[in-house]
Amino acid sequence: MRNFKLVNNVIGWMVFLISTFTFIATMEPTASFWDCGEFIAVSYKLMVPHPPGAPLFLMIGRMFSLLAGNDVTKVAYWINMVSVLSSSFTVLFLYWSIVYLGVRLSNPLKKATKAVDLSLAQQITIIASAIVGALAYNFSDSFWFSATEAEVYSMSGLFTAIVFWATLKWDSIVDTDPHADRWLLFIAYMIGLSIGVHLLSLLALPSLALIYYFRKYTNPNWKGTLLAFAVGYGGIFLVQSFIIPGLPSIAAQIEIFFVNSIGMPFNIGVLLFSLLFVGGVIYGLLYSIKKQKYHLQMGMLSLLFILIGYMSFGVVLIRANFNPPINENNPDNVISFVSYLKREQYGDRPIVYGPQYNAQPVKQKNGAPVYIEKGDKYEIAEYNIENEYNSKDKTLFPRLYSTNPNHIRAYRSWVKLPADPSKKPSMGANLGFFFKYQLGHMYFRYLGWNFIGRESDIQDSGVLFLDSDNGIPDSLKNNMARNSFFAIPFIIGLIGLIYQYLKDRQNWLVLLSLFFTTGAALIIFANPPP
Repeated sequence: MRNFKLVNNVIGWMVFLISTFTFIATMEPTASFWDCGEFIAVSYKLMVPHPPGAPLFLMIGRMFSLLAGNDVTKVAYWINMVSVLSSSFTVLFLYWSIVYLGVRLSNPLKKATKAVDLSLAQQITIIASAIVGALAYNFSDSFWFSATEAEVYSMSGLFTAIVFWATLKWDSIVDTDPHADRWLLFIAYMIGLSIGVHLLSLLALPSLALIYYFRKYTNPNWKGTLLAFAVGYGGIFLVQSFIIPGLPSIAAQIEIFFVNSIGMPFNIGVLLFSLLFVGGVIYGLLYSIKKQKYHLQMGMLSLLFILIGYMSFGVVLIRANFNPPINENNPDNVISFVSYLKREQYGDRPIVYGPQYNAQPVKQKNGAPVYIEKGDKYEIAEYNIENEYNSKDKTLFPRLYSTNPNHIRAYRSWVKLPADPSKKPSMGANLGFFFKYQLGHMYFRYLGWNFIGRESDIQDSGVLFLDSDNGIPDSLKNNMARNSFFAIPFIIGLIGLIYQYLKDRQNWLVLLSLFFTTGAALIIFANPPP
């Protein structure tokens, strides 16, 4: 196969067309009965949805809604099309990523392996594997579900796929192209844009850090690998905790000081902070160029590109000030905007250390103040109330934390809790709920639905390994969501997992980190109640 690149691109676009046809043929024509109706409405008139918003998704949805012309009954159809195309492009980038990994797998010792160096049989095998992998994902339960309705997850998946593909692209040319690092800046920009949709693409950062480490260091070891992995998680923390809510929070504090203490007009503090921060970034960039500090220069440019993408959230402030019919939380100034970004209305969940469901607070204290505009000042309307608990009522890794009576009843159905309601659940009960419910029921069961089989679409339906009509009621037998894949995709995945471990340990770690971060690690961080 002399022109592998041409054949690879043509087949990639053929996979894209198959994916697009599948999703258009099965797309929801109007609105699914959950957040989709809200997203369709707020996209159509660029309004303000529930926190933390998805301004880039809304702007793109607004553009697609224009294709409906004067027929408002077609608005939902065209906004749903955003998810269709996002998903089919995700499949395309997944196909190309698998091709690259296959080429590397054929000769992992050669850092800059080229497809033209491979035999015809190897090239055919790589392309066939990429087709199978991409289309298996295309027809998987969860992905297909999101691809047919107006929600943010399909576009978020697209940004994740682009970030990972761009990382592989950088990896493939970094030794031959002196300008290869521009792909790292492209990744930073994609991450910045993705903040305006969903934060899922951030979870690719640990894998990116591993790829960078394996490429830049000739003798990688376990210590360096773990450090690179930790740096990747540090990148997630930096964007999620400092850039997204942190910068607006600092601006809010400066704004309150200038208005309340100095008597300046509203928004002067925000303007001053913005000018100082942008000036600081530009100064750092110019300093890095003058002193020829390359890594500092890349860091400042990456920060700048992330911020440019993040600026899509300006739409939230602009539209909130026009007071549209749907204007949730009314984030029309920097103070309410920070609360909107932090999703304060949803409360907090303990992750590492905290109280359990039957812990009684020993006292309450005033937390962060809630400011509102009143006259020419910001006044404290109320305080966020914080509960304080005795250390004996707290535990490491609290999974049984919700005080909702329905949740407590569900806890009892999953693990054995003390009969005495005042007695603290054991660590074993917390771990039991984590493994049985959070990992087992809410993660591995979904994984099984996608690649093993699914009993039905009835609530709490399980994984279907081998389909059988024996003793099955008609309501299950004839359920349209009853699928049995005989675990073939799952088995193929396990074979690939073992094969790549034996042939290409570095990329095996890269994919394993991506699988863990977007799966089990996300469950740990979200700590979902029943």
